[in-house]
Amino acid sequence: MAGWLLSASRQRRVKAMTAAAGSAGRAAVPLLLCALLAPGGAYVLDDSDGLGREFDGIGAVSGGGATSRLLVNYPEPYRSQILDYLFKPNFGASLHILKVEIGGDGQTTDGTEPSHMHYALDENYFRGYEWWLMKEAKKRNPNITLIGLPWSFPGWLGKGFDWPYVNLQLTAYYVVTWIVGAKRYHDLDIDYIGIWNERSYNANYIRILRKMLNSQGLQQVKIIASDNLWESISAAMLLDAELFKVVDVIGAHYPGTHSVKDARLTGKKLWSSEDFSTLNSDTGAGCWGRILNQNYVNGYMTSTIAWNLVASYYEQLPYGRCGLMTAQEPWSGHYVVESPVWVSAHTTQFTQPGWYYLKTVGHLEKGGSYVALTDGLGNLTIIIETMSHKHSKCIRPFLPYFNVSQQFATFVLKGSFSEIPELQVWYTKLGKTSERFLFKQLDSLWLLDSNGSFTLKLQEDELFTLTTLTTGRKGSYLLPPKSQHFPSTYKDDFNVDYPFFSEAPNFADQTGVFEYFTNMEDPGEHHFTLRQVLNQRPITWAADASNTISIIGDYNWTNLTIKCDVYIETPDTGGVFIAGRVNKGGILIRSARGIFFWIFANGSYRVTGDLAGWIIYALGRVEVIAKKWYTLTLTIKGRFASGMLNDKSLWTDIPVNFPKNGWAAIGTHSFEFAQFDNFHVEATR
Repeated sequence: MAGWLLSASRQRRVKAMTAAAGSAGRAAVPLLLCALLAPGGAYVLDDSDGLGREFDGIGAVSGGGATSRLLVNYPEPYRSQILDYLFKPNFGASLHILKVEIGGDGQTTDGTEPSHMHYALDENYFRGYEWWLMKEAKKRNPNITLIGLPWSFPGWLGKGFDWPYVNLQLTAYYVVTWIVGAKRYHDLDIDYIGIWNERSYNANYIRILRKMLNSQGLQQVKIIASDNLWESISAAMLLDAELFKVVDVIGAHYPGTHSVKDARLTGKKLWSSEDFSTLNSDTGAGCWGRILNQNYVNGYMTSTIAWNLVASYYEQLPYGRCGLMTAQEPWSGHYVVESPVWVSAHTTQFTQPGWYYLKTVGHLEKGGSYVALTDGLGNLTIIIETMSHKHSKCIRPFLPYFNVSQQFATFVLKGSFSEIPELQVWYTKLGKTSERFLFKQLDSLWLLDSNGSFTLKLQEDELFTLTTLTTGRKGSYLLPPKSQHFPSTYKDDFNVDYPFFSEAPNFADQTGVFEYFTNMEDPGEHHFTLRQVLNQRPITWAADASNTISIIGDYNWTNLTIKCDVYIETPDTGGVFIAGRVNKGGILIRSARGIFFWIFANGSYRVTGDLAGWIIYALGRVEVIAKKWYTLTLTIKGRFASGMLNDKSLWTDIPVNFPKNGWAAIGTHSFEFAQFDNFHVEATR
């Protein structure tokens, strides 16, 4: 089929070109975005009657939470290659927008991200990896739009309550310090700031936040609200003139390509400020291709932002591989440029924020949709999709059935576009391997003798981009290394004097925050350690555990020996653990099962079958106090487990029938300071 397309194009005849796309069905087309059919049944693309809404860009989210955790540990050149596929203009996904989590120390889907202010008098603008990621994005695309949004907040802001709006001034101060720190320490200009991801907004807080931004000379930072549903915030804005004034963008999550009347009545920019969240298979790519068009066709949304940027977290955590691409093996260097990257390119490589949609966009007669955008300087980009229902289901919301079938679609260029002589053609076909093409450039389409019209033969699950721009490119590198399992022998002594990142490689914090620490009280063996640094529960977004925990390794590990030096800092009530076969993480961490070996500062030990400590296998007395180093060893083999303290057997051959496999882990009894050193695991799958 592709050969036929090439042949037809070479002969410079305007004949039926093959494309395929899926549609959101025969839903009613919004009146302001009608598909104008010419007498001959053609779709007219015309700017004579003015243009539609301004396009604000396509982007993705890092965070919400810890979705880029493993990316920072990739060796070069693979880490830079991954970043190029995501951010480099005219190369891969070429994203216009990067939205990051403002770390708040809480569990926010697949892990925790550290706050720049763990405590009231603490400020550190080098924790985590979002600063680094924003700089890398800017390095590749200086014009990329940066957005910050909190999911959780450090506990001190709540003053004993699990609520960020106890002191509105204080919370606004906390957020503004993050924006100011981004500029002062990293020369990053944050363009937009959000309120509280998918949770309650507070109108007074939004007003105070605007005033505080202005007082700090940050008038250019715009406010998005409320990163949840359309209804409440848009209705409130229509009734509250001051709130209306201070909110620049109404952002909704997973809108199903539709907005609501109140949101449209505000006249504000409407964004799908989080969307996608779907396995990055070809079906996920179909979902992404469909909503990139139809969020505007059906809902006037001028930006769509995918959760998440890159699936760079352990795959067995919630929503595994729900990123535009996959990079979850820093130990091997293996990564996969998934099909959503190339679906993104169909829009991102041939448009820019500041372009405008044409008013003449809409649905295709037999399923699918088309949009057209212009820079106002003579350039035109047309994106056509025919994604089928079966192959474009997103994870949410429910997608009503629609039908897509083969069709011939004639497009007519009018107005300032009528004299365009040539269009570049880029093509994607999702589905069967034998028919599959990803972002393939076809020969250009000549329009000189056709009065600005051309006809496409469209089939299911195709994408076409037709554009005046000649800068598109399918970037590539040599194949990365082959996939490998996590090393079966793994050691980390945390001896890093000036760490570039605050977190040790491959540890994925699930409750609490574990950071490199310089122990000034011990100039010897334990001078450099890993420390759990939270001393109170954060204002939560998800169901954080009551204990802190960081996981590491291969989820399929069955038999393993974990050895680690531990240091309890809290007298009497403090406690620490090492664990194996941990079977849950992310938003499910509270219910994690495994084999947990605990020691406590009150002179006791415990062996439990779960993180919460409800399933007790063994307990007893032991000579343990705070402020002293101990070595714990946990051995799990088949259906039995044994433990040692300072290389002496403490308990042996306890039956452990469930779970059969899981990660290794370290952690503390509560939100308390504790240190870990000389971590060592020997494991088999």
